[in-house]
Order: sequence, then structure tokens, then C-alpha cells
Amino acid sequence: MKLVTRAALGWPASAAPVQKTAKGVKVHYEGTTVPKSLLDDHNACLVLWKAIRKAHLANTKENYSDVAYNYAACPHGYLLEGRGIGRRTGANGNAALNVGHYAILGLLGSKGLTEPTDAMLGAIRDGIELLRANGAGAEIKGHRDGYATACPGGPLYAWVQKGAPRPEGTQPKPPTATPPVYEPFPGAAFFMAGKSPALGKRSKVFTAMGKRLVEKGFDEYYTVGPGPTLGKADVAAYEAWQRSLGYTGSAAKWPPGKTSWTKLKVPNV
Repeated sequence: MKLVTRAALGWPASAAPVQKTAKGVKVHYEGTTVPKSLLDDHNACLVLWKAIRKAHLANTKENYSDVAYNYAACPHGYLLEGRGIGRRTGANGNAALNVGHYAILGLLGSKGLTEPTDAMLGAIRDGIELLRANGAGAEIKGHRDGYATACPGGPLYAWVQKGAPRPEGTQPKPPTATPPVYEPFPGAAFFMAGKSPALGKRSKVFTAMGKRLVEKGFDEYYTVGPGPTLGKADVAAYEAWQRSLGYTGSAAKWPPGKTSWTKLKVPNV
């Protein structure tokens, strides 16, 4: 299972209502256009997932407490944590339907990217099995089962009707990799004031860094656009970026490391 946790996304614990059991899982899609460019860029999947949560939290009519789904699955086979385990979904149509089933979103749309990859189906199956191990019953249904909607779209619903079989080659493998270790680089001291982040320091480097972090989807930390002064938002966004790469604990903390800085591709200024 390739799981991207809420912590790696830079999200706090879910505020959704606790619900320890359900009859099973319902599968969903986005009833809008999802760009096919997701197929070529996993980071675009993370950006979309964060945008979905942001839109849900801004929806005053529905008054969501969090992104509506327990998990999402991307075309690269990653399972993206939403409300997570033991939380009531907000996606199935009404209170009774939400109590009945947890919810997993395939990052597909009604236009653009409409066909699930085998890797996405495998990730949805990973989510189903994870939820089954933590209180979900055996039922696997589509959103349209019990609610008047086209969701989860023809291709995904056809797979659900077959029992959501796991595609060949997507069997979960036992974890073998250890979290990456922080790798300092010669410029790390530039970002520090002794043992603390150099907050208040001015440089065009910080503007360029902040813009790249926003492009990677770590925009929720900024109330205004990134500027030349190193601030707490820059530090928080960069630490979230390092967590998204698999760094944990002190290895994910500021300052930037060699590998994470290289992967961010901050332009020379």
C-alpha cells in the first residue's frame, strides 16, 4: 500500500464525527472535469486532493467538517488519506446514507480523465481492505446505489458491480523501505540562525522557494503570496513538503535537506 497520510499532506487531525463501524464502502468520482495531466504528475494528484478539501471546507451550504471522503485513490496507485479510519463520511448524500457506508473517491471525472488505471483500482481496493480491517463490513457499492446520481461514473461503477476485483500486479507488498534520512547540504546554514530558523531574513531565494512550494500544492500555509522574508509559513510549508517525500520526525524539520531541495527545483536567483 502506498499511503499518503494527513500528516504528509500537512493537515491536522480530522474534525469529522467519529464512527467506528459501517456496512461497507461506497466508491465515488468527481462529477466534474479531471485533467488527464494527472497521469503524468503525481504531485498534480496531491494538488487536486488538497483543492477538493479546500472547496469542501469553504462550502457553507453543506457545512463540511473536513474533506467529505475517508480516502481518495490516484492513478499512480497512491491511497490519499481524507477523514481516515473511524470517521463518518460526508459524501454519500444524506445523514442516513453516510452512516451506512464509508467513502473512497477515485480521482476521475465525468470529463477528461474518466477511465481508472489498474493502479487506481488497486489503491481503491487497498482502501477498502484497510477500512474492512477497521470496522467496515463487506458491502462495496457505488454512490448511485441508494442516491440519485451518476457517481461514480460508468467505468468505475462497472468495476464495482463486478465486486471491485483487485487487478493483477497490485497486490500489496510488505513494507521494506525505511524512512529517508535527512541529508544536509553546504547551504543549509543560510536558512538558520544558530539552531533556529532564520525568521525575518530577506532573500530572493525565499520568494523563489515559496513559489515552488505553492506550485507543489503547499499553498494553504500562506495567507498572502510568498515574499522575500523567511516566515513561519515558509518553514511550515517546507516541512510539509519534506513529509510528503517520506521524511519523518526530525528528518522532516527545517532546514531544507539536499534531496528535498533538489527535488523542489528552486530556480537560481
